[in-house]
Amino acid sequence: MISLRLYPKPALSSLIPHSTAIYAADGTLLRLTLASDAQYQIWVSLKDISPNAVEAVKLYEDRYFDWHFGINPIALLRGMVRTYSGGSRQGASTISMQLARGLYGIDSRTVSGKVKQILAAIWLESRYSKHDILEAYLNIAPYGGNIKGIATASLFYFNKPTRRLNLPETITLAVIPQNPNKRLSINNKNAQLNEARIRLWQDWLGKHPEDAKYSADMRLPAQSLKEAKRLSGQNLPFLAPHFTDALLAEHRNQAIIQTGLNINAQATLERMITSYIENNKNLGINNVSAILYDAKTMQVKALVGSADYFNAAIHGQVNGTSAKRSPGSTLKPFIYGLAMDQSLIHPASILKDAPTSFGPYSPENFDGRFIGPITATDALIRSRNVPAVSLAAKLTQPSLYDFLKNAGVSDLKSESHYGLALALGGGELTMEELVSLYAMLANHGRFAPYALTKGNAATFPLLSEESAYITLDMLRQNPRPDTGEPDLYKTAWKTGTSWGFHDAWTIGVSGNNVLAVWVGNFDGKPNPAFIGIKTAAPLFFQILDSLRHQRLLNPKTEVEAMPPHTLTKVKVCTASGDLPNQYCKNLSETWFIPGKSPIKISTLHRPVYFDNTTNQVVCGAGANTREEIIEFWSSDMLRLFREAGMPRRVPPTLPAECSNNRNQVIDDKPQITSPLRGVTYTIRLSKPETIALKANRGGQGAIYWFANNGFIAKSEAGAGIAWSPQKAGHYLLRAVDNTGQSDSREVVVEFVP
Repeated sequence: MISLRLYPKPALSSLIPHSTAIYAADGTLLRLTLASDAQYQIWVSLKDISPNAVEAVKLYEDRYFDWHFGINPIALLRGMVRTYSGGSRQGASTISMQLARGLYGIDSRTVSGKVKQILAAIWLESRYSKHDILEAYLNIAPYGGNIKGIATASLFYFNKPTRRLNLPETITLAVIPQNPNKRLSINNKNAQLNEARIRLWQDWLGKHPEDAKYSADMRLPAQSLKEAKRLSGQNLPFLAPHFTDALLAEHRNQAIIQTGLNINAQATLERMITSYIENNKNLGINNVSAILYDAKTMQVKALVGSADYFNAAIHGQVNGTSAKRSPGSTLKPFIYGLAMDQSLIHPASILKDAPTSFGPYSPENFDGRFIGPITATDALIRSRNVPAVSLAAKLTQPSLYDFLKNAGVSDLKSESHYGLALALGGGELTMEELVSLYAMLANHGRFAPYALTKGNAATFPLLSEESAYITLDMLRQNPRPDTGEPDLYKTAWKTGTSWGFHDAWTIGVSGNNVLAVWVGNFDGKPNPAFIGIKTAAPLFFQILDSLRHQRLLNPKTEVEAMPPHTLTKVKVCTASGDLPNQYCKNLSETWFIPGKSPIKISTLHRPVYFDNTTNQVVCGAGANTREEIIEFWSSDMLRLFREAGMPRRVPPTLPAECSNNRNQVIDDKPQITSPLRGVTYTIRLSKPETIALKANRGGQGAIYWFANNGFIAKSEAGAGIAWSPQKAGHYLLRAVDNTGQSDSREVVVEFVP
């Protein structure tokens, strides 16, 4: 045997046309294409073929394959004698010779053809290893009609991959290539096939007597495989057509494509969409696209590109998941996430929902009304436009536009082209791009591009882990359209409606799963029914509920993730969203990102003193005065409350002589005792350390700590807390008490290995 192979040489797999086979996560065949030579031919590596199948083929076709140099001289001589002495014709071709005939299209029925075949076999043996030759033969062996290769035959005749064949099935396939037309003949009822199987079985038992337990199965005559085919060119599976179309476009020359698609989830999406359209035809709804995406594995679990792939009336073969459409309000969560990272808001911050102009742009809410002061959480889940645009106008490094560019959103025009309208869906995204953004929230702020199959792209942060978690937590409070309560399984979801009623969206995160639903027309025809909350949201939850009922989504994995350890909860004054002073009695709890969330002491509630005799405002408490706690809203906020139908008391005007009267201010302001002044704090990266923060004051009470205006933590006067700076640099530390008095100190922090 030649050990030194001749070079250069192409891989044998590159010389043989092959089909593309696409499989679901459980091994179900989704689609099989014809090879370029109009044959069904799946190429598999030798390691993926059952060892029993390999041994059976060698035992039947060429038992000396491992030792000869491409031809078996004794077998050739015996075959020539029998053929040309008037006996039965015998080919005596080795596996290498059969590969040469199939690979080079040699007609070996003539003497010259046989010589060519012999020379070609020797040529192959001089260039390729036995492993390569055997692998190639098993992939081109004829199995009747346009079926080539043992893997293809295993699929067509037994509907399973070769590694799952049992021994009788393996024996059956091993004997077919020698004469597939006769051995698969219906007329002779597989008589030749049965004879060949028994001969090979006897040889097999000679080597493996322990397999005699299969003898009863082998004695059963093989039914005609042409009649028993589980698959044929006419009934090959054509499942998840938009998904497989996209895969074939992306992996044109790949022989086998293994996907993460869940065949039952795919069927559920298709069934629920068909039913939904049937029940809503009266609303003019006739097309839907949807994706179920696994954010953990970064793979598509189910994909429906249109309601009916074969319906030309709705352009059914168009894949709506890759079409650019206006996302409506589905981008708003990222505005709030960016705003939290840029120290603009926390979930309980009070925003203004009022008529506002941003230069020439004056956004309106979908319902045409304004509701006045509103918390950031309520503004997001109620999808108020004005607060979102107001926040988007304040974003810098990155802006919403930069954020989308960083996420790889394609075909964006210039930032000036969209202006602030981008916040409300003025640009266009595909469902795939939108799904990847919501998957980023599920992946703790780390982004990876959308992938049909498991992606290998490195992730990178688009939002902080804290901001991503809080954004999802805000969206989890969004009430379902059918119950009016947040989803039992903590689904974080958002709707979107494009301007002019062209697109209705709902997209959400449940555990590691992202589900997106779009309702519309591929030709862009508008419909007043295309409203996210009314059209897409009901179908969104119908799909989720069905998947859960079938246990295709595991409730144990749908629970919300644990919050990052760096997050903290702090009580705030409900009315103002700021840390409560001593006069605010109505408190709420909200998330804060230490060192980042904007926090100050609330000054909304203040004491005002009235003379009991005259009922006039006085400067301070006296023998004949009473104290009232009044909310001191700014004039614009008072106007908002009034316009929203919730008028607030107008604060009284203090007498002029009160301007210098500070008797309402406590003089025992905090005094910082740690950290020290004029000291640079060096922190080793190899052994993270903290800096002690401590402040004293004359009385008891809370001390609120800030670093460069970002809230750190709350402590009691005289008690120390540990602070872990996140980066090197100059910090202005402030200790503020509940009356608003403070002390400050500059600190320099540096990091060393």
